[in-house]
Amino acid sequence: MTHPYKHAAATPDKPAYIMAGSGETITYAQLDARANQGAHLIRALGLKRGDAMAMMMDNSARYFEVAWAAERAGVYLTCLSSKLLPAEAEYIIRDGECRVFIASKGTAACATALLPLVDDLDRFMVDGVVDGYQGWEEATAAQPETPIADPSPGQIMLYSSGTTGKPKGVRFALPEDPYGENVSPLVMIGQGLYGFNPDMIYLSPAPLYHAAPLRWSMAVQQIGGTVIVMERFDAEKALEYIERYKVTHAQWVPTHFIRMLKLPEADRKKYDVSSLKAVWHAAAPCPVPVKQAMIEWWGPIIGEYYAGTEGNGFHNILSPEWLTHKGSVGRNLTTITHICDDEGNEVPPRTEGAIFFEAPVTDLNPTGAAPFIYHNDPEKTRESTSAKGWTTLGDVGWMDEEGYLYLTDRKSFMIISGGVNIYPAEIENLLITHPKVADVAVIGAPHEEMGEEVVAVIQPKDLSEDRAALADELAQYARANLSHVKSPRRWDFREELPRHDTGKLYKRLLRDEYWGKLKPAEPSAEQAA
Repeated sequence: MTHPYKHAAATPDKPAYIMAGSGETITYAQLDARANQGAHLIRALGLKRGDAMAMMMDNSARYFEVAWAAERAGVYLTCLSSKLLPAEAEYIIRDGECRVFIASKGTAACATALLPLVDDLDRFMVDGVVDGYQGWEEATAAQPETPIADPSPGQIMLYSSGTTGKPKGVRFALPEDPYGENVSPLVMIGQGLYGFNPDMIYLSPAPLYHAAPLRWSMAVQQIGGTVIVMERFDAEKALEYIERYKVTHAQWVPTHFIRMLKLPEADRKKYDVSSLKAVWHAAAPCPVPVKQAMIEWWGPIIGEYYAGTEGNGFHNILSPEWLTHKGSVGRNLTTITHICDDEGNEVPPRTEGAIFFEAPVTDLNPTGAAPFIYHNDPEKTRESTSAKGWTTLGDVGWMDEEGYLYLTDRKSFMIISGGVNIYPAEIENLLITHPKVADVAVIGAPHEEMGEEVVAVIQPKDLSEDRAALADELAQYARANLSHVKSPRRWDFREELPRHDTGKLYKRLLRDEYWGKLKPAEPSAEQAA
C-alpha cells in the first residue's frame, strides 16, 4: 500500500506524523479526512487539474494536511520559504501562476506585508488569522470528509533556493497514473537504499518548504511510516527526539552534523541513538572529517546522495563504499554523468570540470538527453543544457575510474586569483573543523593586483573571542594545511552567516556585498587582518 488514504483505511489510528516539540499527533484517519476536506475547498475555489497554489508556512502541524489536499486535487503546490521578503514571495507566486495562497500565523509579518501584492488571490491562514486572510481550518471544516468526485494526483512544484540568483521553478508533468497508484520515486529509493517500511519512525529536522524534507516525509507517509517533525532545528533537541521517539531513519544536511558534533561531548553521549537504522544527508558537500566523525559516532549507517530539484541525476553512496572512497558522493543510479571542460568536451578521469547528466538511450528517448525546463525561463534552461543535450546543475567536480563522483564547488563560486582557479569549498571544509569556528564562508573579493583575493568570513563559536588573535590562529591553521594561494588573505567576522534553514549558504549575498552590489548586512563587519 503506497498512499495515505489506504493507510487510513487499514491503520486509521496509527500516527502519520507527530510534532516533536508539542507532541501533537495526527493519525492517518485524521490526515485523510482533513486532506479530503481541503481538496473539496480547492475545488470549490474553482481550481481544476493542472492549476496552481502556493503556501508559506513554518513547520506547522497543518503542513501535510494542505500538501495532501493539493496532491489529491491534481494541482501544483509551490512551497515558499518562511524567511522570504514580500517581493521575493510575490515573484514566486506570480511566476508559478498560483491562484490560492495559504500562510501560517508564524509567517504573519510577511503575509501581512504581502497582502497588497496578492489581493487578487484567495488567501487563507492556518493556526490563527490576521486581517485579509480567512481561517483555513474553519473553511475546510465546512467541507465533506469523503473523497472528491474526481481525485487526481498532483505535483509539488518547487523553486531552487536562489543561492546564485533568482529562484528557478521546476515544473514536471502531472502523473498519469490512476489516483492512489502514483508512487513517489523516493519510496522506491528509500526501500532499496535505506530499508523503508511501515514500521519506520522518520525524523524530519529541517523546514518542510525545502524539497528534500517535504518529499522524503511524504514518501514515508506513502509507505505508512510515522514522521517526527521538528518545529525548528536544535542540535541537542534532535538527539533528545531520537531517543524519545526511537527514531529509525532521518535525513540531514552537513550543517546539522557539524552542530551536533560541536556540542560538548557529555551532552552528545547522554542520549541513546541506538534505534537509528539508516540516515542520509544531501544539499551540500560534507567535509570528510565531519562525516568520518559521524560514522564513528553513529556507526556505518550514514548514506549520502547528490541530486537536484531538476531530477536529472541521482548519485548515492553508503558508508561502506564511502570509507574506501572518502569525499565521494557516489555513483549515478539513474542517468550517466560526464565531466566536461569549458568547451563541452569530456575530460579524462580525475580531471576537474563541469558536471553534466545524460539520460540512457531508450526507444522513448533516442537522443539520450536528460531534459528539464525551468518554468518561464528559457534562457536559464538553455544555459543549463549542452550542445549534446546533457544538463547541469552548475556544479564542478571530478570522477575516478570507477565512476565515483567528487564535488568541488559551484562554478559560479570559483575564485580566480592571479590567474589561478580556487574553489572555496575546499577551504571551508578545512576551516569548519577548527574548534573555534561555528560557521564559515569563503568568497572572492576584488583585489587590484590579483583580480580577486580569498576572503574567509567567520562566525566564531565564542563571540567574545579576540578577533585579531583568532585571525592569526586561523591563518596559521590554513597555511599549515593549504597551499599558499588557497590560504585566505583576509579574515572577517560575523555574528551569523546568511544561511537558508536547510543549511545552504546564501553565498551570493556575501559576494554581492563585497563587490559593492549590496549594502553590508551589518553596519560594520569587523576585519581583523
